Parts: sequence; structure tokens; C-alpha cells
Amino acid sequence: MLAVVPLWLSADDHVMRATRPAKTERRQTADTLRLSLQEAQTYAVSQNRSLQNASKAVQEAYAQRWQTIAAMLPSVDAGYSYSDYCNYSATLSMGGQSIPVSMPNVGAFNVTAAVGLNGQGIAGALLQNIAIDMKKIALEQSETELRGNVLSSYVSVLALQSISTLLDSTLQNIERLHTMTQSAVDAGAAEQTTADQIAVRKNAIKNSINSQKRNTELAISSLKVQLDVPAEKELVLTDGIDALLSSERVLSLLGENFNLHNNLNYRLLEKNVELAKRNVHMAGWAYGPTVSLAYNYTKQQYYGEGGMRMTPPNLVQVSVKMPLWSSGKRAAGVVEKKIALEEAKNTLSETSDQLGIQYRQLRFNLTNAYETYINERENIAVTQRVFNSATEKFRYGTSSNLELTNASNDLISAQSTYVQAMLALVNAQVELEKFLNN
Repeated sequence: MLAVVPLWLSADDHVMRATRPAKTERRQTADTLRLSLQEAQTYAVSQNRSLQNASKAVQEAYAQRWQTIAAMLPSVDAGYSYSDYCNYSATLSMGGQSIPVSMPNVGAFNVTAAVGLNGQGIAGALLQNIAIDMKKIALEQSETELRGNVLSSYVSVLALQSISTLLDSTLQNIERLHTMTQSAVDAGAAEQTTADQIAVRKNAIKNSINSQKRNTELAISSLKVQLDVPAEKELVLTDGIDALLSSERVLSLLGENFNLHNNLNYRLLEKNVELAKRNVHMAGWAYGPTVSLAYNYTKQQYYGEGGMRMTPPNLVQVSVKMPLWSSGKRAAGVVEKKIALEEAKNTLSETSDQLGIQYRQLRFNLTNAYETYINERENIAVTQRVFNSATEKFRYGTSSNLELTNASNDLISAQSTYVQAMLALVNAQVELEKFLNN
């Protein structure tokens, strides 16, 4: 339930009461989740499946790097084979004589150890290091984006709740006027038209309240989706909107210096340039040699008489393979990677210039949103006082119904504009925080 604001409070008190969350006596239960903004952001990070997948992508990159490194390390294989020649015997001709040679069944145990090393394999391992860094930056971007979205949704709910509170206060005033006017009509001291016009205004405010409640439910549902909270669980926000829209935080953001290397987009492009450089090196290593070393141990066991032991038990092999001619394929590969490197450098330089302009624009947006918010907060206090004054004058018969209607319309309009100013301020704040990687 929304807090009820008494009629005798001043206009400034109305605004202050509306921007504070209504107190609740409910304790945390299985059906209720109470979260501050920081708790909501932490909860979202721990529950968000897309973020979990981004974290898994980092782990996958580590596994891929180890596969690349392991391909250059020694590998050992063992095997056993059994051959049955089906009583076949071979004939060996020597000096005009034919000598029969039996072919007994044979079993062979074999162990092979091998290692191969080339420049492209080493370059590939370095490429995997860069890929890991890029995955980490992407994970950080996703988390920053999620935290910003939770902040926007959290403030949206609080803003809509505060306006609903203000509208409840306005409705109470109108209902009292309607009751008073209807009593005057029943006593013959006023016309029914006046009471009917106030009734129309009362219904209009009720419609606005119902609309705000529906919008609030939609905002809460949106926040639940971001938090991965079941729809049936009640979500209670414990932070007040004043603390989240503090002047100190805005001024602190505006006072921070822009460090280009802290920007996540720029860091990602830097890694892209580094990756392009490694690709050039890797393409160049296509001209390099491949060195291989292998050792093989074989033990044969004959099952029967005879047999010729032709396979040596120990064998060591060393080989060096040097590419000589590929019809220009390797040369074209190097040229392609060098062109990609120049493209990556150009993109980085262009982005560097654009980020400076974007920073100034985001600071302007935040400054403008903050000034608008301050003005609208003052406006809603003024329109609240005007409405209260019109209500009192109408009660004592010194103002017309038209004046009361205009004051009511101005108050509702100011309340709607105030919500928009709050949301614009928090969105501008979120965008600058993400830009600064704050």
C-alpha cells in the first residue's frame, strides 16, 4: 500500500514524503524479496544467465589456449596389435634354393613419444592470450550494462511509486471538496453543476492513479525479469529515490577526468589491434620450419615357431621440414593480415577522436538532465502549493471551479514531467558511468 500524505503538510513536505519509500513492517520471507539498489545489482549479476554464459566464454578461451599449447608439448601413445596369418608360410629364395619361412601369429606392443614445434604454433598460443583478454573485456561490458539497466529500472519503479503517492494526496483533497460541495448542494447553498464538475475531476484523477499503478506493475515486472525473480514473488525496494538522485553523485561524475584507456570499447579495439599484429606474425611464420622429434619402442611376441624379427625395438626420428614454394599463397596471406592490421589501427584512431566528442556530449546530457530535474522538482512543489491554495479558496467560495480545474491539471502535468525528468537524469548518469567504466 502507498503511504497517505496528510492534507495539512506543506507543498515541500508533499514532495519530500512522496520521494521516500513507504515503510513496511513485513520481514523477509520466502515470498518476499527486499533489495537495496546495490543488492539488486549484485543479485542480477549472480542470477543473469547471459552473464553466466559470458563468464563461461572466458573459461572456454582458457581451455582453447591450453589446447594450442598442448599441441606443441610431447605426446605419448601406446597400443597393442595382434596378427594371425592363418597358417600361411612364406618362401625365401637364396642361391637357387627355396627356403620355407613360417609366419606364426604375432602380438606387438608399441609406445610412441613425439613432439613437433613451429613458429605458427607459438604465435597461435599468443593469439589465445589476446582472445582471453577480449573475452574478459566483453564480460565486463555485459556486467556494466546489466548494472546500468537495473539502476534505470529501480529508479523507474521508485519514481512511479512517488507520483502515485502524490496523486493519492491530490485525490484526497478533491474527494473532500466533492463531499463538502455535495453537502452544500443538498442544503441548497450551491448548484449541482459545481459538484458534478468536481466529480468529473475526481474521476480523472482516479484514472491517472490507476494508470500509474499499471505502469508501476509493468516497471516492477521489468525489474523482476532483469533480476530473474519469479513473477509470484513480491519485490520490495528499500532504497529511497533521493539517495539515488543525489547532487553529490552527479557533481562527482561531472568532475571526473576522462581516461581513454578506461573506456571498455577503446580497450577492446586496442586488443583488436594487438590481435591483428599477432596475425601478421603468425602469417609470416608460414615460411618457418617445422621441427619434429619422435621415439618409438616396439616389443613383439611370436606365438609359434619361426618368424623373422624385422622390426627394431627402438627407433628415434628427427625431421626438419622447410616450406619452399606455395605459388604465392603464403605471401598473399601475409599481405591480407597486414591490410587487416591497418584497418584495425584506423578504426582505433577514429574511435579515439569520437570518444572525446562523445564524452563532452554525455557530460552535457547529464548537466542538462540534472538542471531539468532540479527545475521540475521546484515546479512540482510550486504547483502543489498553487493547488492547495486553489482548494482552500474554493472551499471558502473565493475561487471558481475553473481555477480549481486548471490548478489540478497543472499539478498532474507537473507530476508527469517530474517523472520524466527523474528518468532522464538517471539514464544520463548511467550512460556516463558506463562510458567512464565507473
